[in-house]
Amino acid sequence: MVTADTLNMLLTSACLLVASAVIGLIMEKFVLHRLEALTRRTAWEGDEIIITSLRGLTFYACFLAGSYGVSQFLHLNGRIRDISGKLLLVLFLLLITVFLMRLAAGFVSHYAKKAVLPATSIFINLAKAIAFSMGALIILQSLGISITPILTALGVGGLAVALALQDTLSNIFSGLHIIATRQIRQGDYIRLDGGEEGYVTDITWRNTVVQTLPNNMVLVPNSKLAGAIVTNYHLPDTEMGLLVQVGVSYDSNLEEVERVTIEVAREALQDVQGGIHAFEPFIRYHTFADFSINFTVILRCVEYVDQYLLKHEFIKKLHRRYRDEGIEIPFPIRTVHIKGETSETSETSETRD
Repeated sequence: MVTADTLNMLLTSACLLVASAVIGLIMEKFVLHRLEALTRRTAWEGDEIIITSLRGLTFYACFLAGSYGVSQFLHLNGRIRDISGKLLLVLFLLLITVFLMRLAAGFVSHYAKKAVLPATSIFINLAKAIAFSMGALIILQSLGISITPILTALGVGGLAVALALQDTLSNIFSGLHIIATRQIRQGDYIRLDGGEEGYVTDITWRNTVVQTLPNNMVLVPNSKLAGAIVTNYHLPDTEMGLLVQVGVSYDSNLEEVERVTIEVAREALQDVQGGIHAFEPFIRYHTFADFSINFTVILRCVEYVDQYLLKHEFIKKLHRRYRDEGIEIPFPIRTVHIKGETSETSETSETRD
């Protein structure tokens, strides 16, 4: 039969749990929200990272505190009280571990924005792994489990693990090497010797993620990337030269062709998005071809992908201007001489490339 004292204890315990839950909700909805608004006004961004890391954890912390108060209030026997105390301690340490993992990831991302560290998943995951490992060791120590034999076993078994995970460790250290040398960075446009090309979106512990222009993802193992021949179109800077091949008729006035072409190139650099306005374009004649005199027009664009629009608009403008100026872009011409007839005849055919 439930006595009045027992009923009062149960009601009081329930009220403590409800009160702790209410306090946790108030902390989440109002106190943290207010603190987050205050941190935005400060010069140091670290306090905002701390408040953000507490999101979702203060409620559980308050509820665990209420649960601990209930366990102390109730008249439990020694064994049950000891088990409940250790369980609450483990849960509280888990909350602290999650907070430290968020905090580590937040500061890594923060310093990545300032270019102190690369903003890649491998550093964020390493920071989380270190924080989790520290938390796990503290939890084991709080439960009375000696961590010295564990560390010894990990040291002895490290060789076996390294042999079993050669590929994984190779990718991890290759990823760290890629990041440390800063020859391939997040956001760079690269082309591999196998033909794959695109923007580097992330460097994880195993793969480097490359987003191609058709919006597909190419996953390149870090070890393969470290040993590949890579062209980085963003180093030493993003600006790059654009070469456009053109051919004109042998009857053309080459000085006039050069003048007109450079005028059109200047116009394209000024009008088209991605063109370098201050760059002075120029041309270089280089080949007496079968049916044309060929030359290269040298332009300059802001980054790799800008070349497509710039080349597109330049060719349209140049074709229109050549037509207005009477400059001929010749078709391929083949002359055939037929032997065995009394008089030499020739047949000329014109074909488009």
